[in-house]
Amino acid sequence: MNRSNYFDYIEEKLSTLVTRIDVRGKLNILDLHLHSENFYQDFFNRLFDWQLRNLNAVKQNAEGIDLIDNTNKIVIQVSATATKDKVESSLTKDLSAYVGFNFKFISISKDAKHLRSIKFKNPHNLKFSPQHDIFDVQSILNKVRDLSVAEQRCIYEFIKAELGTEIEPQKIETNLATIINILARGDFNQDISDFQVNPFEVERKIEYNVLIAAKILVDDYKIHHSQVDNIYAEFDKSGANKSKSVLDSIRRFYSLHKSELSADDLFFKVFENVVERIQNSANYERIPYDELELCVNILMVDAFIRCKIFENPNGYNHVAS
Repeated sequence: MNRSNYFDYIEEKLSTLVTRIDVRGKLNILDLHLHSENFYQDFFNRLFDWQLRNLNAVKQNAEGIDLIDNTNKIVIQVSATATKDKVESSLTKDLSAYVGFNFKFISISKDAKHLRSIKFKNPHNLKFSPQHDIFDVQSILNKVRDLSVAEQRCIYEFIKAELGTEIEPQKIETNLATIINILARGDFNQDISDFQVNPFEVERKIEYNVLIAAKILVDDYKIHHSQVDNIYAEFDKSGANKSKSVLDSIRRFYSLHKSELSADDLFFKVFENVVERIQNSANYERIPYDELELCVNILMVDAFIRCKIFENPNGYNHVAS
């Protein structure tokens, strides 16, 4: 579900940022404190549709506030400290130029829940409701959770650009991956003389489909057809459609690109699709890429021999007599 994916991603990245700010602060490494002003400026502009800008860009070392929105009359203090003294220190600075503005406080690394029930000195009588105007990551995430999917997507895109990478697509199990896991444990070093296919018929199909580059692979891996046949037979003992689902997956990739590519390009495109599907499967047991390449080549050639991919010449019968 996209809503869950977006929220989980945003929560993870904000929580990580909180931890890093806290740990680096204890080491007196304060670069993230400074960057957080611009981060929360852009974040809150998206989250609340405000027009915040960093006051330090126009007035160096502005006291008491970091961000300002003149249109909506908002001033904000961004701080890694969440104490009553810190909030009051901001409110008691010379903020006379902002009478009538709404003061807000963002705690970027500490839980600020305890501050929402405290009364603060507010000598300039700025609009300030601790219950609604003090933010921490938890309160921000509560707001994000209630957004529409489209709004969450907007926040996700911003967080991704600032703090991270794409959401990992949800992986599912595939029979293709199961077969590869089995093949990877096999021994394909043997020279198998009796491979139970009619080499003349296989050669006829290669010529009929005008395979040139792919012909080398078919010639190299056709000897493993009987081994794959035995693996499929065992695989089918756990379900009637196991091997069929694997072969049909390969055939679907073939059908998808059949009308747009030459024979050799089509063979290698199907190979790429099969590899990608396997690598994105939850049950794929990772192996070195060259071993994966070997196993997929064996599957592809077997599918070619079995009439699942590429056209068959008249009277084609791959079974050895």
